Formats: sequence, structure tokens, C-alpha cells
Amino acid sequence: MRPTSSRLWALAPLVSLAAWAQEAPPAEGTPAPPVSTPAAPKAAAGKAPEVTLKAVEVRANQESDARRLSTAAKIVVGREEIERYGDTSMGEVLKRLPGVVSSGRPGRGGPPQMRGLGGGYTQILIDGERAPRGFSLEDLAPEQVERVEIYRAPTAETGARAIAGTINIITRGGYIKYLNNLSVGAGLENGKTSPGLSWTRSDTTAEGMSYTLSVSAMRMDRSNDDAKSTRTESLLNPAAPVLLQTMDERTVADSQRDMMHLNGRLQWGAPGADTLMLMPMLIMSQGGGTSSSVLSQSGGDLPYATSASNTDSRFATLRLAGSWSHRLDNGARLQVNANGGSSQWNNSALRQQNGGTSGGVAIGPITSSQSSTQKETSISGNGKYSQLIADKHSLVAGLELEASQRDENASTLRNGESPLTDFDGNLSAASRRLAVYAQDEWEPDPHWAAHAGLRLENIRTSGSVAVDAPTVSNESSVLTPLLHAVWRPDLASKDQFRASLTRSYRSPDLARLIARPSINSFYLNRGSNTELHPDSAGNPDLMPELAVGLDVAFEHYLSGGGLLSANVFVRKIDNLMRNRVALETVSWADAPRWVSRMQNIGNAITSGVELEAKFRLREIDPEAPALDIRANMSIFRSQVQDLPGPNNRLEQQADGVLNLGADYRLSSMPLRLSGNINWTPGFSTRLSDDKEVFQGDKLVADASALWIFSPSLQLRLSASNFLPRKYPTGGTVWSNTLAGLPTRDMTLSNPPSYVNYQARLELKL
Repeated sequence: MRPTSSRLWALAPLVSLAAWAQEAPPAEGTPAPPVSTPAAPKAAAGKAPEVTLKAVEVRANQESDARRLSTAAKIVVGREEIERYGDTSMGEVLKRLPGVVSSGRPGRGGPPQMRGLGGGYTQILIDGERAPRGFSLEDLAPEQVERVEIYRAPTAETGARAIAGTINIITRGGYIKYLNNLSVGAGLENGKTSPGLSWTRSDTTAEGMSYTLSVSAMRMDRSNDDAKSTRTESLLNPAAPVLLQTMDERTVADSQRDMMHLNGRLQWGAPGADTLMLMPMLIMSQGGGTSSSVLSQSGGDLPYATSASNTDSRFATLRLAGSWSHRLDNGARLQVNANGGSSQWNNSALRQQNGGTSGGVAIGPITSSQSSTQKETSISGNGKYSQLIADKHSLVAGLELEASQRDENASTLRNGESPLTDFDGNLSAASRRLAVYAQDEWEPDPHWAAHAGLRLENIRTSGSVAVDAPTVSNESSVLTPLLHAVWRPDLASKDQFRASLTRSYRSPDLARLIARPSINSFYLNRGSNTELHPDSAGNPDLMPELAVGLDVAFEHYLSGGGLLSANVFVRKIDNLMRNRVALETVSWADAPRWVSRMQNIGNAITSGVELEAKFRLREIDPEAPALDIRANMSIFRSQVQDLPGPNNRLEQQADGVLNLGADYRLSSMPLRLSGNINWTPGFSTRLSDDKEVFQGDKLVADASALWIFSPSLQLRLSASNFLPRKYPTGGTVWSNTLAGLPTRDMTLSNPPSYVNYQARLELKL
């Protein structure tokens, strides 16, 4: 078992000590002097509470204005919304936003899926740059994030690899005021404690530099128990299936993860002059887990009777980004950005199986171990030229270059011998991306605004799939025209209509193109496996998916800063990629094995409606309680055209998602209460002619209380998933035995979920 102590977590007290060691500071919100002049003395602490509340209100209006004035459809979420529920991961924050579905267990966050589309349809950016491979939003504490920008349709500048949309996460920084904030807290889930700490410092120096430094460290300790059952039926008489076999697997599992995130933003230059910015970022995480399983079966071959596993993983990424902005004599602006980074993964797993049988003969113990070390280095640069012409046209043109190199050293052992001799050792792959774009945003009159762009992107990937094997390559080029328009029929009411006609795409990543085979843990011997438990491998011949999309929206802005909106979208997707399972002759087994590979299977179409409402109840009735309402509902539909129905939807796409939330500020005491219900209905998906999966409905209820002791001290208490339920998933596979008997395998996994309690003390030093 991995030791519970952690070198990473040991750094947390040092961060706390550094925060408390600061000299007596002023209250948050004290303006800093312009960066071109020496810093003025800081004001004394102890501002009145009204100042802090007013700052929150102004920020909310700025976010609403940024959304309203953007020609391309954009949702802006600021600090107040991010920190409302005391979430420990950005996945939990994003699940409440319009049209976003979280794919994890209830209360566990997970990768965000815009329009319910997973698997790379949603583009994730960090400060405008694509997130590094292996980056997980679970590694990013909400305290590190200043705001979130959601683009429902792609633009030439943000990139077109966004069929579902783009989520741009802006880290803390860019302040012109003094900040020195410390947050200390802990979570409790199923008896396991997860402490965390975050510190942010922002100031200016006498030399005219403004800076922001932010550090977060936390430990996550969780239970991952599961119960899975499989029923195999004979369909010789489909009207009366006969039960052939049952299989039940019970797993007890625990995992631990330690995370640290550090980012900074250093800026030189005054507004309107040349500016230089450096943005370092370091993310480190290490984790491990143990699990033990018991497998029982009513008949037939038993893969194993008992198993025990240990896993260990370590991830680190270091990035340094720089930006230089220069104003030319003709009023144009030139911006040059450079970004370099390196990421490393170290993963190992050990699994011991006992008690299996094959053909009535006992299988000896099987010990399987896997280890891999991966390192990826990337460098990118881009230049952007922008100019305003006649106060009507805002022209932008840009060039982007990116190159990355990935090296992997891996080994797989089965009872001391390697079943993947051809694939063990050093493998390498390289990727190169080139993009050019131009866009014009213009406003013919106050009622109309339009945005037109054209982007050409070329991606080339090359590498080897086995040691001493010839290099394989994959190259794709995509030309994407993009059009956005806004019509404001009545300037006084602020109502407006939006429309976007765009082209976007999803390119296969390295793991789909060039990947070492992975042997299914159920069948570790050199014999055959089953279609229900296939091995997996890459496919270097994949082509990118191409999509044409139309978005139409109406937005009604209320006088108090609220809004009502409705958005309708449709996407037509060509060259759809999906995993297909086939029987193959492989080098790692003595019999043919079922192998899953990603393939292009045809075309699909998806559409939906997204509704959103944010308002104060007193905007409707002045005598109503001081209640703020936030609600959104999305309905999704999709169809894979070359696959028979029913349920031939896009993979992982639910029928919709619903959020209902409210805030109440008590007038008799400095207390704010918040609550939210997130519901995703259950759904089934036909993946192929002979395979279907389902996911049960997911209901997550969250509550939070914020007690403001003073402008510099507040306590936040929250309970996520306080109505815990099991989260059933499963599937059905139709196949034939070697004797030609038609069968149906039905699986059901029914893991529990837990309440996650959080307590966090927030100080402004």
C-alpha cells in the first residue's frame, strides 16, 4: 500500500507561514497606483462592509456587460459565482452553467461536456491557450480562477477545435489593487478528510511592476467502492431468453491524491503603452489507490476469484507564457505571445489474481504489472495584428505555431514475462500545428454588429506504434469560415438577437492515433477474451470530424442586471469517430482477441435548446424577499445516421440538464444562504449494431452558507450532494458463442455516492 504521508502536502504549512508573515496590509479593494509610477503607501485596514459589497455588485455588472457587448455568443462567470458553493474542483463549478453536463459520479465533478458532448468535443483553454495533455480540472482549485468564459460557437481567434463550444479558464491576475487573501479549509466525505489551502497576493512595486502570485495545495481522500453484475442469456428463442450464467463482482477501493498549483502574473507597462507580461504556472499531483475484488460466477470459465491491486501516479507540468504588446504609429496593435512547457507522467499498477478456471482447469495465480514514464515538451508562439478602421471595423489577423514531442518508456509484465515485447521500451511521437486566421468585427450602426472570420489549421502527427517499427503519420488540414451577428431592435430595452454560422472540427489526439495496446484486466492470460471485455489499441488512419453549426439566440437584459435568454443550436457532423470492437490476431496472445479501436463510422446530427434565467425576485415584485434566482435548462437531441435506432444518439449525450438555484441574503445578520439542484436524466445509447450502454439519472443537491464576520474575515460552509443516491450505469452486448449460439450479456454497475461537507475560512490579510 502506498504510504499516506506526502511530500507535496508537506509544503502546505510553508505556504501558510509565508502568507501570515506578510506585514500588516490594507483591506481588499484599495486601488494601487498606475504601474508607470512608484507605488503609493497602502491605506490602513478596516474599510466599511459596504465597500466590499459594492465591489461584488460592480463585478457582476461587468460580467453582464461583457456578455451583452460581445458579438460572438459568450457567457462570463466571475469570482462571486465561482466561490458561491465552496466547491473543491472546477468540474463541480462548471456543472451549474448553462448547457454544461458533468460526467463524474454525483458530487465528484468530472470533465465538463458542453451540449452534453464528451470525448474532446469541448475545447478547454487556460488563459487562452489549449490545456496541456493530461491536465485535469480536478487539479485546479477554484481559488486559482479569476473568471470563466464560455463560447457557444467558435471564433477564428479562439480556435475551431470546438464542436460543442469552448471553455476558457482565466487564472487569477491582472489586478491593479492590493490583494492578500488566505483560504484554509477541509472537506469530509464518507469519513475521509480532505484539507486544503489557498493564498493569493497581488500588488505593485516601486519599479512599476504589478504582480499576482497564487498558490493552492490540497489533499483528496475518497472511497470508490463498486458493485457490478453481469447476466448472460441465450437468445435461441428471443421470446423466452434462457439464463446461462451470472457474474457478480464486488470491489472495495480507496484513492488518495495530493495536488499543488502555483501560478503568477507579472506585468510591466502602463495602459496605452507597451506592456510585457510573464505568466509562470506549475501543477503537481501525486496519488495512488488500493482495491480488492471478489468475483463469483454461476458457471463457465471464471477469469479470477479474487484480486488485489495497487496503483501509483504522479503528474507535473511546468509552463511559462510571455506576452508583449506594442502600439504602432498608425494606431494598430501588435501582440506577440510565446509559450513553453514540459509535462511528465509516472504511472504504475500491480494486480494479483487468484482462483480462475479455464475449461474446467484451474488457472494459477497471475501477477500483472504495468509501468510507464511519459514526457511531453511543447513550444508555441503566435502573433496577432489588430487595427480599428474608421471606428467601424476591428480587424484582427494572426499566425500560430506549435510543436510538441512525446517520449514514453513503458513495460508490461505478466508473471514475470512481457506479453507486449514488440511495444515495450522507448516509443516517441511528435505533433506540429500551424494556423493562420483573419477576422473582422464591425458595427454598421448601433442596432447591428457582425463578426466574420476565416481560419486555416494544419496538424501533423507522426510516431511509432512499436519498437523498431516504421514511423506512421497522420496529417489533416481544415478550413473554417465563421460568421456571427447581433441585432438590437430597441436600444433602450437592451434586447438582442444573435445568430452564428460556423464550421468546427475535432481532431484525433495522440492516444487515439498512436497508442500502445492495453490488455483487459479481466483476461490477463495469453488466451482469448470476450467482446464484453476487449483489449484496446490505436488507429493511425483516423480522420478529423468536421461539423457545420447554426446557433440562434434571444437575450433579454433586465434593469437590475439579470437576464432571460433562449438559444437554439444544430450541428451536422461528418466522419464521426467511435470505438469499434473486432476480433483480431494479435502478437500478445496465442488466440484471437477482441480489440477496441477508434474508427470513422459515418455522419451524425445534434440539436438542442438552452434556456437561462438570472434575476432578483424584487425585480418582479418590490415586496418580495431578497432572493436571487438562477435557473437554466437544456434539451439535447442527436442521431448517428448510419446506425439503426432507437437510442442511436451521440456517445455520452444525455437528453438534457436542469439547474435550479437561489441565493438569500438575511437582513438581520451578515449571512447569505445558497442552494442548487442539478438534474441529468438517465439515457441509453446504441454504440453499434450489437452494443448499447445506459446511464442512470443523476440528481445532485448543493447548499452553502456564508457568514461575513467582517470585511476581512468570513466563513463558508457547504454540503455537496446532500441527497446521495447510487449512480447506476451498464450496458448490453449481443453476440454469438463459438458454437454459434446467440447470446445477450447485460451488465449493471451501481456504485454509491456520498455527501461532501466543506468548511473554509477566508481571510483578507
